[in-house]
Amino acid sequence: MNIDVMEILKVIFLGIVEGITEWLPISSTGHMLIVDEFLQLNASKAFKEMFFVVIQLGAILAVLGIFWEKMFPFQFKDNRKSFIRKDVFTIWFKTAFACIPGAAVTLLFDDYIEAHFHTPFVIAAALIFYGVAFIQVENWNNKRVPKINKLSDITWQTAFIIGVFQVLSIIPGTSRSGATIIGALLIGVSRVAAAEFTFFMAVPVMFGLSAIKLIKFGFNFTGSELLILGIGMITAFIVSIYVINFLMSFIKKNDFKVFGWYRIAVGILVIVISLIF
Repeated sequence: MNIDVMEILKVIFLGIVEGITEWLPISSTGHMLIVDEFLQLNASKAFKEMFFVVIQLGAILAVLGIFWEKMFPFQFKDNRKSFIRKDVFTIWFKTAFACIPGAAVTLLFDDYIEAHFHTPFVIAAALIFYGVAFIQVENWNNKRVPKINKLSDITWQTAFIIGVFQVLSIIPGTSRSGATIIGALLIGVSRVAAAEFTFFMAVPVMFGLSAIKLIKFGFNFTGSELLILGIGMITAFIVSIYVINFLMSFIKKNDFKVFGWYRIAVGILVIVISLIF
């Protein structure tokens, strides 16, 4: 198993990028692909396509750790008895229902999207478009009072509509969390409830996408590939813990417009760099 220090540093950097961008609505896949354009891993194309998705499992484990009390559907008493938390199960069923549109579109079009849309200009366009969308939605949303303030108030219909918006994230540069949050805000969900439901949706989505990528790649990992994947996931896990806590604190007092401006700036930068180089 031969892997030099520079490759390890690249993986750690990618893990940091993943941990930050997975939960902020600025597109983790878009940022990972952009970084790879300028700081490429010494790995096969097939491995990198798998790596950029499966590394996100580290970020998902951070969510499970932070929101365990809200997400675990069982509660134990006296170390012997347990009971089912029906409210948590209901949220998970709504989450599964919301994931149906995205799962269907991914299974049908994932290979086509990877072959034709994973380019700097597509990523830049998506970053800019949804950056503008965030600013416009928040300007409009500031004049409204949310109809849904708690996670438990999200209805089946609301969950499905949010899931339809998640379909947009199949285009790199869009952001899965960004698409679901924009959709949730548009239909009257508060920022905190929108973010929490996004975290719930991320769990089955990322486990499902990772399973698909692992099956496509196969399980014939070399020692170096396993090390790269492990370092990336651990780094993403550690960084995600801090980023999730920051985001939940931030949105209680602020809106998402700052992320919209950031997306626009990065999108323009990507276009400029692509034209120059």
